[in-house]
Amino acid sequence: MFVVVTTVILYVFGFVFLYGVIRLGVRHGLEDLELQRARARREEELAAARDRSFMRDNAFLAGS
Repeated sequence: MFVVVTTVILYVFGFVFLYGVIRLGVRHGLEDLELQRARARREEELAAARDRSFMRDNAFLAGS
């Protein structure tokens, strides 16, 4: 009987531990995704600003 109770307890705690590990991995993955999105948005804004300043400095290339 002791073996059955011990096995059930370890089995349940194993699933709880597995759930926690998966939840932690998903949370870190989502945080990395948010950082990557913010970085991409910032890079896009910087590229647009560089393009605007380049066109302003070199208007003869833009045909304006």
